[in-house]
Amino acid sequence: MATPLISLHGLTRRFATAGDSVTVLDDVTLDIESGEMIAIIGASGSGTSTLMNILGCLDRASEGTYTFGGRDISRLGPDELAELRREHFGFIFQRYQLLADLNAVENAAMPAIYAGLDSGKRTLRATELLKRLGLGDRLRNRPGALSGGQQQRVSVARALMNGGEVILADEPTGALDSKSGADLMALLKELHAEGHTIIIVTHDPLIAAQTNRQIEISDGKIVRDTGRQTPAAESVPPAPLKRGGNPLVLVDRGVEALRIALRSMFAHKLRTFLTMLGIIIGIASVVSVVALGQGSQQAVLENIASIGTNTINVYPGTGFGDRTQSRIRTLVPSDATAIASQSYADSVTPRVSTSLSVLFNSVAVNAQISGVGMDYFRVSGTTLMSGTGFTTASIDDRAQDAVIDTNAVSALFKNGEDPIGQVIVLGKVPVRVVGVVKVASTFGPGNSNPSIYIPYTTAMDRILGQHYLSQIIVRVADTADMDAAQVQIGNLLARLHGKTDFFLQNTNTIRATIQSTTQTLTLLVSAIAVISLIVGGIGVMNIMLVSVSERTREIGIRMAVGARRGDILRQFLTEAVLVCIVGGFLGVSLSFAIGFGLSTVISVVRLSYSTLSIVAALASSTLIGVVFGFMPARSAARLDPVEALARE
Repeated sequence: MATPLISLHGLTRRFATAGDSVTVLDDVTLDIESGEMIAIIGASGSGTSTLMNILGCLDRASEGTYTFGGRDISRLGPDELAELRREHFGFIFQRYQLLADLNAVENAAMPAIYAGLDSGKRTLRATELLKRLGLGDRLRNRPGALSGGQQQRVSVARALMNGGEVILADEPTGALDSKSGADLMALLKELHAEGHTIIIVTHDPLIAAQTNRQIEISDGKIVRDTGRQTPAAESVPPAPLKRGGNPLVLVDRGVEALRIALRSMFAHKLRTFLTMLGIIIGIASVVSVVALGQGSQQAVLENIASIGTNTINVYPGTGFGDRTQSRIRTLVPSDATAIASQSYADSVTPRVSTSLSVLFNSVAVNAQISGVGMDYFRVSGTTLMSGTGFTTASIDDRAQDAVIDTNAVSALFKNGEDPIGQVIVLGKVPVRVVGVVKVASTFGPGNSNPSIYIPYTTAMDRILGQHYLSQIIVRVADTADMDAAQVQIGNLLARLHGKTDFFLQNTNTIRATIQSTTQTLTLLVSAIAVISLIVGGIGVMNIMLVSVSERTREIGIRMAVGARRGDILRQFLTEAVLVCIVGGFLGVSLSFAIGFGLSTVISVVRLSYSTLSIVAALASSTLIGVVFGFMPARSAARLDPVEALARE
């Protein structure tokens, strides 16, 4: 004797309610042969729909056994049950259960997505099925543009998409008018004649009478079974769908998940934007802060470079803040000469400075006066714009020559006079302007103050009346090591002075300190910005949880046609990641807009964008999508199909 296609023995289904349980099916035993057309009839609440859900592997029995083709259903996991639904069952629901944002072809083709059929073949098969069912002129219509009868025909096409060995129809004519209902029953009879096993759940005796076997259920028990009337040998099951193998099945599923995600995002534009907003703000903050930190760091380092990227400064005393510094007078011009004779020295300049009132005609301004050597402008990297600098004769003869910067030009020569050759008075000492240089880079306030340079010998003898220096600046040769040069300068001066009454400042140290400080501040502010990213991620998770609850019915439909848990997980995780990726790109764009706006309004502000920071920001937004999208996606994947279908 052949094994029945479906066999139930002692099947019971209970539902827990408020600490108690309700028995909906009670000790049901039933065999169904392949090729039968059966009506399961009973009053509302008798358990007919529950039985159909168990037969279709949407629900599980509390007790008893259910075998399909000899396979014990109770031993199968969620994905194996999804395989049974996908490969063997086709569902026709009373309320059609079509997805509103898909057209007729897309709704009908849905089961083939999860069966691994490639896009072209499944579209062709869905089109052929719909044309066979009289919907050739409605292929691109969405459910809202179809009548009830037409929607039900789409659901029939969906049921047949993967072969539909067993068609489970739950009140298939309940929402149809009499003509559409009669047409549907005629179609089901035609499918039965082709070898499909048809199981109809109905309350209507007239519908049941059109089947070959009627099974009546009351209070969860089978009270009447007319028995099989057609020999099983006459039944020829329909040929299964020929997939032909799709080597890119995983890619196809991924593309489909992406399409679903995009469709959902466009269907809820405002919600999607609000979901992205936290990510946009977080990414824009992180990228902007890093760019601002890098830009500020570059600007400062360029200022250092402009005063000599490889310079060592020598000062009297033990360090900045030394109260005895003004009384130490052992740093003298001969020290500069001794250092200049060393192989590591590219150029050396003594320096003294003071502030004086400078007069030209009737214009008087306060200016910084610096007495320097002839190599000062090379050491400091200052650019001579016009005229000449100082010569050896200028130093030796204590020449009353001056080189002024562009700030001094603007302050003294208000009528546009050519400064070269003009005589200006420094305090009481007249000097002739021989050259003009660009404004030297300085740090902090004072960058707009006029600066005037004269030979250090002139400054010491004619203005300050002193023989000692306030500073020696050494430009180290490009081929020499800065740290080694610093040690040698210290040793040389210690021998000359007989003690260490000086200290050295290496611009490399300044550079390292500035870089370290800037990086620390950037890291600190970036950490604050990352918090906003995390908040945005939590927002994504919350919105996705809401999306899962809103789309529970869609999840149930997809599971009913054979979607695996992994398919549902992929679908919602793709949407979460896509929201975060798009939000990341918008955040980067916003950061560029912020940078442009700031640099336009505030010229001194500089933002320096790096590819690494942008890539890291986009990677962070993607990671947030994965991390915060996983929980909602997992929640969706673990929904019970029958409960999901029951929600509206």
